[in-house]
Amino acid sequence: MNGSVGWAGLLVSLIFIAVAMAVTSGFHLKLNRPIVVAVARSLVQMGIVGFALVLLVDPGTSIWWSWAWTVGIVVFASATVKRRAPAVPGLFGISLVAYTVVAASSLAIIFGFSMFDLSSRALVPVAGMVIGNSMKVGVVAATRVVEFTADQRAEIEAGLALGMSVRQAAARLMRSALRTAISPQVEQTAALGIVFLPGAMTGLILAGMDPLEAVATQLALMYVILAGVVIAAVVTGFGTLRALTTDRQTVMQLARQG
Repeated sequence: MNGSVGWAGLLVSLIFIAVAMAVTSGFHLKLNRPIVVAVARSLVQMGIVGFALVLLVDPGTSIWWSWAWTVGIVVFASATVKRRAPAVPGLFGISLVAYTVVAASSLAIIFGFSMFDLSSRALVPVAGMVIGNSMKVGVVAATRVVEFTADQRAEIEAGLALGMSVRQAAARLMRSALRTAISPQVEQTAALGIVFLPGAMTGLILAGMDPLEAVATQLALMYVILAGVVIAAVVTGFGTLRALTTDRQTVMQLARQG
């Protein structure tokens, strides 16, 4: 077993996607267009990534190109969160701070404690895993804060009328938003080894690493990712609430979510 899927395997997976689209059509879920767009985007993006990684892992290529790519991951993740919650002023900057903190702390731990050797081959994939998981959580945290600010404004205003600050008045709603954002990653971590067999561990075993060492490496990586998710959710969530707070210590008037 050489681990190579090849073009034939890719074609088979696309056929399976066609079957999934037939199922969604049968239930009138109206998801065929989003699925087609997602598949097309992933093919183009992963193709570009594949060719770029070939250049990055070349021994003659400076590792600074990998650091530049890592910065690009942080910027793209921040732009994605901003695109999902466009009503929030300054959200790009808030997300940029969140993901910079996550990237700096996570990569310092991962490479500082030699979980992986710092190299072009490891830097970009590891940064992608850490920031990718944090990005999903940041999107949920920001959108949930926007939703409760618009849909449950009366509860916040009631607290403000009693002399609370916006943060105090929205405390219950913030806890709910952060739990919603963080819980899926907690559940995924709890399911490791029973339901979910992570790809990094599988790849290390296929590459010849001792299974117990691969398990230890994967666990350490997942724990760092979980911590990064919590940081991203808290910074993005509270940053969003602060951005929606006016100078008069009220919340901005937002359109109710449809």
